[in-house]
This record gives sequence, structure tokens and C-alpha cells, in this order.
Amino acid sequence: MKMSETLGVLLICGLLSLVANVVGTKFGFFEAIPGMLFLIALAFLGIWLGKVLPGGIPGVAYVVTIGCILTYPGLPTAAPIAAAVSKVGFLQLCTPILAYAGIAICKDLDVFAESSWRIVLVSCVVFIGTYIGSAIIAQVILKAIGQI
Repeated sequence: MKMSETLGVLLICGLLSLVANVVGTKFGFFEAIPGMLFLIALAFLGIWLGKVLPGGIPGVAYVVTIGCILTYPGLPTAAPIAAAVSKVGFLQLCTPILAYAGIAICKDLDVFAESSWRIVLVSCVVFIGTYIGSAIIAQVILKAIGQI
């Protein structure tokens, strides 16, 4: 995928996320634009670095690393970025991304159908195992820190 196409997809997802943000949070459309623009720029930069730098490191690693560095407490960039991004809801970011993933999966529905019932069984076991594992970890940690 060309970088211009990547930027286009990021902008479309950002716009849809802003619309969902208005519906799902107390923040207005224009209030959330600075945070969304930062997230789009960060994602674009990370994807670009993943393509141009040697080593085969995925773009998401650059996104996380740069995001952590820029929001490190004590740096002058931390407070304004955190304030801007706090006006963008996490669930509202997921909405267009999951819709895009659903469309991508539907494109390969024939491959999914050929996988037989075993893939459904394996998926269910993985989902249930992940949920139970997460619940156990949360229980242990919350009990250890005295929250429950």
C-alpha cells in the first residue's frame, strides 16, 4: 500500500472516529480534532518508519515507542498531547477499525468457508481462554493491591 493510500485510510478512520466520538462521549467534534490529528500523525509516522528503516520492525512498534517518548512525564510535549488525546474515546476509535476489519474478512469469505468448522471451534476456545486468563490476572492483581 502506498503511503498516500495509508494516509487516506487513516484520515477516513479519523473522521469516522470523530463522528462516533460525538455520539459516545461528552466532547464535541471540534474539541476532539487536535487529539485525533496527533493520533493520525503518530500512526502515519510509525507506519512510515516501519517501511523505511531496516530491520523489519513493525510500524506499530514505532507508534508505541514514539507515543511513549512524547508523553513521558516531565517532557514539555506530555501535558498538551495527553490533554488533546484525552478528548478522544478509545471505543470510538475502535468502531471504524473493526468495521474495516469486518469488510476485509468478508472479502475473503470463501477462504473462511473452506476452513471448515474447526476454525470456529479453535476461535471459540482461544476467545474463552483469553477471557478467562485475563479475568484471572485481573483478579490476582486487584486482590494484591487491595482493590477487591
